[in-house]
Amino acid sequence: MKKLLNDPYKYVDEMLVGMCAAHPEIYRQTGEGGRVIARAGSQRPDKVGIVSGGGSGHLPVFTGYVGHGLLDACAIGDVFASPSVEQMAEAMKVAHAGAGVLRLYGNYGGDVMNFDMAGEQLEMEEDIQSTTVLLADDVSSAPPEEGEKRRGVAGMVYAFKIAGAAAEQMRSLEEVTRIAQETADSCRSVGAALTPCTIPQAGKATFEIADDEMEMGMGIHGEPGVWRDKLKPADDIAHEMVDRLIADRAIDSGDRLSVMVNSLGATPPEELYILYRVVKKRVEELGATIVMPLVGRYATSMEMSGVSMTFCFLNQEREALLQAPARCAFWQVE
Repeated sequence: MKKLLNDPYKYVDEMLVGMCAAHPEIYRQTGEGGRVIARAGSQRPDKVGIVSGGGSGHLPVFTGYVGHGLLDACAIGDVFASPSVEQMAEAMKVAHAGAGVLRLYGNYGGDVMNFDMAGEQLEMEEDIQSTTVLLADDVSSAPPEEGEKRRGVAGMVYAFKIAGAAAEQMRSLEEVTRIAQETADSCRSVGAALTPCTIPQAGKATFEIADDEMEMGMGIHGEPGVWRDKLKPADDIAHEMVDRLIADRAIDSGDRLSVMVNSLGATPPEELYILYRVVKKRVEELGATIVMPLVGRYATSMEMSGVSMTFCFLNQEREALLQAPARCAFWQVE
């Protein structure tokens, strides 16, 4: 294992210290072991708080998206491991400013269990009202009729942004939850992996794959995909990913959507743009318009080489909120 680290068991803690030291105007540490990241400065009174949480190893998800027009706080666990109930409860308390808290995160069993327990605890002990929206946008992880079983992947970036903008407009908890849920429902994602990644504490690759192979549909933790075969040309990969997304939700003439072509960690921007040119052509051939495309590193899996593709379908309200100002260390919208 070759990584820039000291003690593997201090990997996440040292990363969080460094991130907050580099961007003190955006992030601050709080909570048990400093594993809760909150916005720098005080909370705006009576604004709905938005929290997320999950395992480390996915920067900018989850902690990176704390910031203006995005998340208010985030609980972070070890690499690919859920934060504790106490850390999630602390994130909710930090985010609460009198108008309730939205819990917005991916559909993973440990995260769901711990966030539910944290929400119930705070409702009884602190009288903090909270709601939940789960991202379940990975079309490869379950068929449409079992959508509640799907994993949450890069679609959560759109939900953070759009719900965060609604909260900045001082909308109610009910309204922020509604727009977050509608955004989650409008997202479809699919991924493809070329190499594994290494969890520092394990010291070995999360799975094995031959140098000349790829796996379509693999999850961001190395969850099994839908096929493994020889590496295909970039255009073939892009076409298949688009095919899988539109098979799950058709693109109609006149639709407006944002498209994310996301590096899972090691894939360079050059290769993402090779894929994007195919996606843009396919979408426009169907009579749809791409709004604010995102091409880059938005939701990763450590140093995995691979790509995910997300379609976020927009209406007038979601499009305006997507384009509203926001700022964190990894993404800025003017």
